[in-house]
Amino acid sequence: MRTRLVLSSTLMACVWLVGCTPAPSEVSYSKDVRPILTAYCLECHTPGNAQHPPGKGYAQNMFSMESYNDLMKGTKFGPVIKPGDATGSTLVRTVEGKVDPRIRMPHGKGPLPEKDATVIHNWVAQGAKNN
Repeated sequence: MRTRLVLSSTLMACVWLVGCTPAPSEVSYSKDVRPILTAYCLECHTPGNAQHPPGKGYAQNMFSMESYNDLMKGTKFGPVIKPGDATGSTLVRTVEGKVDPRIRMPHGKGPLPEKDATVIHNWVAQGAKNN
């Protein structure tokens, strides 16, 4: 009887904890994601202009991160973001270091801070909205 009571109490506590885990707050492209891209990605992922040559990342795979539409367009190989599917999105996998180290981003620099990678992960998981 005592074992049943302990198991029942433990099960109820687990259900309560899972049910009370807060969902990540909505991530904003303009307020949260864009500043990360500006700080870590735009140096290489811009098409350039008359005064500046294209960044290496743009020159290599035609991937611009200058605007939301450019980001969603992806590379010459196709999209890098699957809205709602962070684990299936190439962008998320590269900034989280879940790819071959030779293509981890930001390329040739230290890894993206975990908090920033989490912001990008959550944004994509929430649908990668232009908000």
